[in-house]
Amino acid sequence: MKEIQHPPHAPSLLESMRSIGYSLESALADLIDNSISAKAKHINIEFRPTDEPYIAIIDDGDGMTRNVLEDSMRHGSMNPLQKRHIDDMGRYGLGLKTSSLSQCRRMTVISLKDGVYSAYCWDLDIVVERGTWIMLELDEVDLQDIPHLNELRTQEKGTIVLWQNLDRIIVGESSMETALGHQMDRARNHLSLVFHRFISPEPGRSRVSIAINQHPLPPIDPFLSDNKSTQHLDEDGFNVEGTKIIVKPFILPHASKLSPTEMARAGGSDGLRNQQGFYVYRNRRLIIWGTWFRLARKDELSKLARVRVDIPNSLDHLWTLDIKKSAAHPPEAVRINLRRTIERIRQASGRTITFRGRNTDRGEITPGWNEIFDRDGVRFDINRDHPSVKAFLARLSSMDAEGFSAVLDVIESSFPAEALYSRMASDIKSSFNGDDVSGRLKEVAESLFADLDAESALRKTLLATLHLIEPFNLHPAATRKIVEEFENHG
Repeated sequence: MKEIQHPPHAPSLLESMRSIGYSLESALADLIDNSISAKAKHINIEFRPTDEPYIAIIDDGDGMTRNVLEDSMRHGSMNPLQKRHIDDMGRYGLGLKTSSLSQCRRMTVISLKDGVYSAYCWDLDIVVERGTWIMLELDEVDLQDIPHLNELRTQEKGTIVLWQNLDRIIVGESSMETALGHQMDRARNHLSLVFHRFISPEPGRSRVSIAINQHPLPPIDPFLSDNKSTQHLDEDGFNVEGTKIIVKPFILPHASKLSPTEMARAGGSDGLRNQQGFYVYRNRRLIIWGTWFRLARKDELSKLARVRVDIPNSLDHLWTLDIKKSAAHPPEAVRINLRRTIERIRQASGRTITFRGRNTDRGEITPGWNEIFDRDGVRFDINRDHPSVKAFLARLSSMDAEGFSAVLDVIESSFPAEALYSRMASDIKSSFNGDDVSGRLKEVAESLFADLDAESALRKTLLATLHLIEPFNLHPAATRKIVEEFENHG
């Protein structure tokens, strides 16, 4: 048997690898991974859409020597089967080159370590022209044309990754300035989410500042951890191949308790429903989110559930992590353990949706509607024992009472269940929570107390328990004000 050296054709392979599926934001995230692995504390992305457009990623990490940088510029610079340092963000030894060349035709890396600059460049046009793996080494004269080199000089260490000839960004667009601006807007949100645990770190962890054109990125926490209404469920953990995986479930507040900004952070235009599921972090870097991995369906009762899953880089081979670090699938040992948390968090999410606003700690709520289960499923009937309904019926003659009961029957039988489900799925808030909620509550209260003597025991009891009666229980501040007014003025 004869052995033959059969290396790939450089132009064909490099041009093909440009279509591996990187977006601008995922390509930038790959480079930020490298900066974090190099212990950078400040990472700045600079872009210029005019004159000679470019994108530069500048960090203050440890920097690389000439030999280390030259090796890093090799495609497949590290075997993915090789054990990495626990904090290493890389995997295949391809990210720096593949992500960069997916966006541009010329990528240059300049690194400063121990006072010495090292710089290498891959230029696809030169590779195509020469038909081989030609890489360029820059000299001092070449370095004079590199933008932002002064930043490295000021930092005294660090690395610049420079993208030029941004052909992929301009393809199909009439204006580089407009196209690059729009893509950078998407990148801001993407990077703010993917690296939120570095931008706003947990106690004991150092912070990493990430900026675009010197404007720091704010963290986007998908769990809304700072919202007082977010439920933090008990953390769970299990071992796979001697390595621990940590699972932390969260139940987001109901949409009615979220500000427009929080709603945007929780899902934006995709809505809460589409973003439910597992959020998998590899070394605290978000790699995949908004999926139940086919262990459960995305439905209305679980739309507020989000589960943080922390995995180490030592289990990459089990998760089938892709080159872009944007897709992974849990192995069987992990799926078995994840299943046991799903029902628990779905129940908690369902309770938040079904019973939002009910303060059970203060006593039993008097509902406006009763949920009735029978052989045909579930229906909702108006609570005939609700104080306002009983008070109104007491003022009617027997004939009028029968007519009123028939009207209630019509309302119950035409309950718009399907339309309500559709509106809830789109996260539209109830109109009862509008600007005039206090006035509407007061009208209900006036009707409720209309025929009750100021000193009657029933009136006093109703005032003392008004905060437990729907819909007053949903608006405690407005209800307190109404109670005070009725107590003071009779």
